[in-house]
Amino acid sequence: MSNGAGVEGRATYAAAGVDIEAGDRAVELIKGRLRSTRPEVVGGLGGFAGLFRIDAKRLLATSTDGVGTKLAIAQAMDKHDTIGIDLVGMVVDDIVVCGAEPLFMTDYIACGRVVPERIADIVAGIDAGCVLAGCALIGGETAEHPGLLGPDDYDVAGAATGIVNADAVLGPERVRAGDVVVAMGSSGLHSNGYSLARHVLLAVAKLSLDSSAELGQPLGEILLTPTRIYTKDCLALAAATDVHAFAHVTGGGLTANLARVLPDGLAARIDEASWVPAPIFGLIAERGQVAPEEMERTFNMGVGMVAVVAPNEADAALSLLRDRGVDAWVAGQIA
Repeated sequence: MSNGAGVEGRATYAAAGVDIEAGDRAVELIKGRLRSTRPEVVGGLGGFAGLFRIDAKRLLATSTDGVGTKLAIAQAMDKHDTIGIDLVGMVVDDIVVCGAEPLFMTDYIACGRVVPERIADIVAGIDAGCVLAGCALIGGETAEHPGLLGPDDYDVAGAATGIVNADAVLGPERVRAGDVVVAMGSSGLHSNGYSLARHVLLAVAKLSLDSSAELGQPLGEILLTPTRIYTKDCLALAAATDVHAFAHVTGGGLTANLARVLPDGLAARIDEASWVPAPIFGLIAERGQVAPEEMERTFNMGVGMVAVVAPNEADAALSLLRDRGVDAWVAGQIA
């Protein structure tokens, strides 16, 4: 049985129960076994969103996701009205990456027992997230799984669909050497790395969720901070400036997700001294003796979204984002 510790007592994501390499391998195996397709499908697996042509000019974009073990924090605190914002953010910001505007979303809640007030809180959070993203919640499903889930256990997932003009799709084919990487600050951990965070903070450091000694406010509140939703900001940026690509920084961290929007032969040079991650990241690293490279591939480290823009558009991009209340800065360049 894993104790959550890696080499020399350092905590790792894999030892805490999440194997990123195994997930990548599963995707590769899935690609080799898929047979279902239609001629309207554009591109293949591995992008932030799937694309489907509906006519000569327009594509639908779709994505699905969950919230992960951040749910365990919500359940421990019996606070369920913000976890839906996380769900929406994880889904719609994968859609906006290709330049698509999210149109609508559906949700799925599996629980051990339906508690009407709790379900209403969860869905109210999903609705609030949809308002932030500018899309509609048009339906969903709630299923009871007694015997599989405990009475107070639940999981949530969602899927969304957006639309984009075919000639406006953003991605690697637009990125050029010399482009500027504009980073947008995260609101905290967002919804990734919670298996490692929970192991380090609650099991190893034995901190309580209501403790405020380390960070100045209750740890549980910090861990439940909703994921920042960048959808409207990204759409406004793409409409006003020459954006070549976006990357949503989720599982795999900044490096892996930015690499997904870079063409062969180009790389991103990131200046890690250009920002300081929030204290929660330092607390996890310190209490778990988590190696820097493990932190960077597990957590967003303070960057929730990046835009790759033409060199002459960097100042305009920063001005627009900051006017919209987004913490934004130049984090690097494409070379």
